[in-house]
Amino acid sequence: MTGLSAASDSDLVSACIRWHLQGVSLPTATVEPAARTEAAAPILRAVAAWLFLCCGMIFVMVVIGGITRLTLSGLSITEWQPVTGTLPPLSAASWVAEFEKYQQIPQYRLINAGMSLAEFQTIYWWEYVHRLWGRLIGFAYALPFLYFWLRGQLPRRLAWPLAGIFALGAAQGLLGWYMVESGLADRVEVSQYRLVAHLALALAIYAVTLWIALGLVVPAAPKCPSPPFRGEREAREGEVGSLGRGSGIPHLTPTLSARLGPLGGGEGETGGPVWRRAAEAVIALVALTIVAGGFVAGLHAGLVYNTFPLMDGGLVPADYAQLQPFVRNWFENIAAVQFDHRLLAMITAASVLALWLVGSLAGLPRPIRLAMHGLLAVATLQFALGVATLLLVVPIPLAAAHQGGAVLLLTAAIALRHTLRPSQLDVAASAAI
Repeated sequence: MTGLSAASDSDLVSACIRWHLQGVSLPTATVEPAARTEAAAPILRAVAAWLFLCCGMIFVMVVIGGITRLTLSGLSITEWQPVTGTLPPLSAASWVAEFEKYQQIPQYRLINAGMSLAEFQTIYWWEYVHRLWGRLIGFAYALPFLYFWLRGQLPRRLAWPLAGIFALGAAQGLLGWYMVESGLADRVEVSQYRLVAHLALALAIYAVTLWIALGLVVPAAPKCPSPPFRGEREAREGEVGSLGRGSGIPHLTPTLSARLGPLGGGEGETGGPVWRRAAEAVIALVALTIVAGGFVAGLHAGLVYNTFPLMDGGLVPADYAQLQPFVRNWFENIAAVQFDHRLLAMITAASVLALWLVGSLAGLPRPIRLAMHGLLAVATLQFALGVATLLLVVPIPLAAAHQGGAVLLLTAAIALRHTLRPSQLDVAASAAI
């Protein structure tokens, strides 16, 4: 009992799980998790740091992609060369050759006719940096992944999800070229559908990577199962003894059960199901607003109706439903696309404010309240950036900041949802290596 009294609550939680599920002795179950945790913690911190770094690189990538779109640079490189395209043109002749390729596409003939070589080089560099940064993200993800995997340092439960993220990254590169290809023949810009798909996949990769990284920093506890009875355990093991005759003796003492009570889903949890569903609804609204913003960007819809809150003197623009069938207006009608983005942005901001107000009165734990404060601050900033971008007719620095703000808002929403998970458990119990 001396070892039991000296153990921390988290060690007792781990002991509970191993004692229940594996049938080891209580002293062994109590001592081993702490040693395992101490050994695993530096490795898990390294894995988390790597994933956070990748998230930061994806954030930068989204901003660079936004600038590339805003400067009409995305079609300046007319070929997809994953290996040889790593190097830019290194001679005057190479630059002239690239410029001649660009002069063959509709965007040059209809928008940039008469562009000088120096002007072409400016847009070329933006697209080149965008592609190069994508390659760097690939290396920054793949090399540490292989290192941790070959050394057996990845949590088993994360090996396949992390491999899946790498596969999604490769698909993102292919999707990027598929998007660019849509603007090389019959259009002066890329398809807004492919642009939104490219953006949505980037943010999906970002969100999954961020969630896994947060889980390594603050791992979640599994629910502690109801204590089995000795009769049940001995029946499973094929043991019949004097204690197995349906005695119904609990496997835990009342004192230990009380200390582990929060793991059972009771009052010790950091957030109930209603709060978690509310946070998930905010994430869904943020994601939907970003997708709508992608269509605004793809159609350059921010260059018109530059007033707020009215559009063309009314709450709803007169041209909202000019296309048939009606559903096309949501994706191809400039007036409808901008209105939808405005409406979703206002609904999202109002939902975040309502969640914050209710949360302020609910006596939630401090980490949750801090996450709500952060979400409200980012939502307010992002809404202000959006309105300013519209009123000033999409200046590039402001528009790029608005695109980056969308990623920050998604980050804040995910962080809030993460703090609302059930009470935390020892790393070794939830992420055994």
